[in-house]
Amino acid sequence: MASQNDGAPRVAAVICAAGGGTRAGAGLPKQFRPIGRDTLLAASARLFLDHPAVSDVRIVIGAEHAALHDAAVATLEDSAPKLGAPVLGGASRQASVRAGLESLASRAPDIVLVHDAARPFASPALIDRAIAAATARGGAVPGVAVVDTICAVGDDGGRGATIDRAAHRALQTPQAFRYAELADAHARAAAAGRDDFTDDGALFAWAGHAVAVFEGESRNVKLTTPDQFDDALLRRAGAEFLARGDVRTGTGFDVHAFGPGDHVVIGGVKVPHGFGLSGHSDADVVLHALTDAVLGALGDGDIGAHFPPSDPEWKGADSARFLADAVARVRAAGGVVAHLDVTVIGEAPKVGPHREAMRARIADIAGIAVSRVGVKATTTERLGFAGRREGLAALASATIRLPFTEDFA
Repeated sequence: MASQNDGAPRVAAVICAAGGGTRAGAGLPKQFRPIGRDTLLAASARLFLDHPAVSDVRIVIGAEHAALHDAAVATLEDSAPKLGAPVLGGASRQASVRAGLESLASRAPDIVLVHDAARPFASPALIDRAIAAATARGGAVPGVAVVDTICAVGDDGGRGATIDRAAHRALQTPQAFRYAELADAHARAAAAGRDDFTDDGALFAWAGHAVAVFEGESRNVKLTTPDQFDDALLRRAGAEFLARGDVRTGTGFDVHAFGPGDHVVIGGVKVPHGFGLSGHSDADVVLHALTDAVLGALGDGDIGAHFPPSDPEWKGADSARFLADAVARVRAAGGVVAHLDVTVIGEAPKVGPHREAMRARIADIAGIAVSRVGVKATTTERLGFAGRREGLAALASATIRLPFTEDFA
């Protein structure tokens, strides 16, 4: 199976949106109802289109919904490279997922995530957990603890035995699997005439594979009824306001002296120079400053707290690891990195010829678009250590967005 160059699994997502969704009301299938600035389908697809670990997204629709689909995804034009053509589903959810899997055959992902279009509130951290669980276990489904008392109900409507809720979980999506094994399981089920599986975890287990249950999210509700949509519209409106309101910025500064060598590493790019930079790691002033900026915005210490120079593990380390770790901390908190900006301070080497390569490398490390990265350079008019060509410095800023928390006020 194909993997990304950095060893991470190649991940694709299948969004199930072929159902009628009539219980939701409003005279059209629920996946095409508006929710905030998006439709429900677009909001759910955006979860995966915006996730840096997901490289392909396929939406499965009913044949009669092509026009509704096209209108719904019009807001996703900036994600076109990841979003494939819509896939026509079948008469059942199982058949629709199988069609989505078959549409990915030429792309051969390692991991596939199967998600309901009616769950628009999953977090990036939940997607991270799904990918990690499937990579480790082969098949995994998110589940949340059952908080209500559960009982059996007889044919006459009478109350039966109470079920031990501690031993049960309410399952959600995205469910995650090794692609080749799930595709094979679907093919075997179809050949056996089985078309009654309501979730892919059950089908995967039927095919003889173990299925792990990892921690889901209470916020990851499936919208089905009109009252849920009323609640969701309020929640989405609040979430969109808070996404604008809880914007955090952080700054970072780093400096390293020149030493022996024939190149420097700036912004993850090797630049020829008559000297090297002295430091415990690769002394990349740009990535060090950006790491501190991201950590500062998050309120999570500084680079020295997480990667102390006294630790031999980081001697000569690629500073990309530091920035990637800081960004992962933002994502684990349910947030996103909105923008990174850095100014290199020094007389030489010249940054201009390498600017775009630096922007591209920083964007790749942070999992964001190149348009969200700024790289600039300035001198000190020959004043100070930088003006005397004794070293380089970098000043950085990071803008992140975090979800609402109790300490927001």
